[in-house]
Amino acid sequence: MDIRELLRHIQRTASDREVARMTGAHRRTVLRYRRWATHQGMMSGTLPPLAELERLVEATMSVPAPPQLISSVEPYRTLVVRLFQEGTEGTAIWQRLREQGFGGSRSAVYRFLATLEHAQPEAVVRVEREPGEEAQVDFGAAGRMADPETGELRKSWAFVMTLSWSRHQYVEFVFDQRVATWLALHQRAFEHFGGVPERVVIDNLKAGVTKAAWDDPEVQAAYRECAEHYGFLISPCRPRTPQHKGKVEQGVHYVCRNFLGGRTPTSLRQANADVRTWCLETAGLRVHGTTKQQPLVRFRESEQARLQPLPVGPYDLASWKQATIYRDCHIVFEGSFYSAPCRLVGERVWVRGGGSTVRLFTADHALVASHPRALAPGERHTHPDHLPPTKLPGLQRTRVGTQAQADEVGPATARVVQEWLDDRVLDRLPTAGRLLRLGQTYGPLRLEAACGRAVRFDDRRYATIKRILADGLDQESVPPALPSGTPSTFVRSAADLLGHLFGGVAWT
Repeated sequence: MDIRELLRHIQRTASDREVARMTGAHRRTVLRYRRWATHQGMMSGTLPPLAELERLVEATMSVPAPPQLISSVEPYRTLVVRLFQEGTEGTAIWQRLREQGFGGSRSAVYRFLATLEHAQPEAVVRVEREPGEEAQVDFGAAGRMADPETGELRKSWAFVMTLSWSRHQYVEFVFDQRVATWLALHQRAFEHFGGVPERVVIDNLKAGVTKAAWDDPEVQAAYRECAEHYGFLISPCRPRTPQHKGKVEQGVHYVCRNFLGGRTPTSLRQANADVRTWCLETAGLRVHGTTKQQPLVRFRESEQARLQPLPVGPYDLASWKQATIYRDCHIVFEGSFYSAPCRLVGERVWVRGGGSTVRLFTADHALVASHPRALAPGERHTHPDHLPPTKLPGLQRTRVGTQAQADEVGPATARVVQEWLDDRVLDRLPTAGRLLRLGQTYGPLRLEAACGRAVRFDDRRYATIKRILADGLDQESVPPALPSGTPSTFVRSAADLLGHLFGGVAWT
């Protein structure tokens, strides 16, 4: 590359690094020639012929033109251009040149290839949309702002939604980019515009896209629900191509340069109040560099009426996550516990946490449980039908209910249970429950008979009643009780009966 071509690149490009990459010259060489051209008044206008330039450089430049201006790869240009057009890698080209006797470095080859890449600038196409067709969304760093609750300075973000046709925008500052925040921002942006665009172009942030891909992106479940509710299409950009949403990219830069430029840190609440006024009075009324019209006027006169109407009700801001059903038949969601059918223990389910309800879905989107949302972490919401049937009676048993159930069986059973529940030392409620379950095995009539026998012989232990039922003794007749007034002691004394053992007269 000759001196004249180098100076042309210096005139067109302000970055020495970029010129060095395009020409293959060293960056210091580029800087030296830029200073020389500035001193000679050659930073603009038509350059003299090459021969005149060379004489002028030789006469006025203290350091002669360095040999780096002519690449060591130049003698092999034809071969390198052909291999480059065929898609051969730079290292492979360097190896092919070494086979031809090239003694230069691999870096020299890459510098030469850089000049080929920029020899023909890539053509681009500006895409314009119809009114109401598209909105573009992005976040931008907004510096530190004061938390309204604590007063602490925290890192903040500017959320910007720009309507592609009018360039009218909605701006709000937040402290995070979580899914709940992302959905709420969309809701407030649509309410601000008074309608919904047909398509929303987004970056591949996790709140919107769980897997970035050009052909088959995976959209976050809650964001998909939000799009269905408002009726817009989600259009993720190709990964690492922010130019595909250049309108909002410029909008973010404009917010940072104009609204945030020169401001001292303020509270998030105050910044959001100020930026709403700025969107209408400053950003909305400026003459846009591309449309040559005022965005707010353009929006109100043409685009607002073309937006889709807002739904009757706002979207129930929901968050989705996967959770495991633990052995206690509950999942954990945001610090609270929600039951699921016991047959699903150990499986993974999808949890949808809405504003008022929490719903559980299987992998094939079948609804398996619905609960009111917990008001505070640590709450436990349980449907009895979700628990194992064998475990349920013990959990639901109460003293009043147990006594009422014993009364239904019969007076003897009721007496036994009453005495157990009246124990002032031991908690006999579980034992009473087991006694009543014997009625499910042997029937209430046999249980009543067994309790009656236990009362007759004054042995009201659970083990005794269970043995009476197991041995069938409840089906035998019970000896009648002694008539009232019958003495309960022996008629004769012990001396009469046993006196002969001590020298007395034997009783006959």
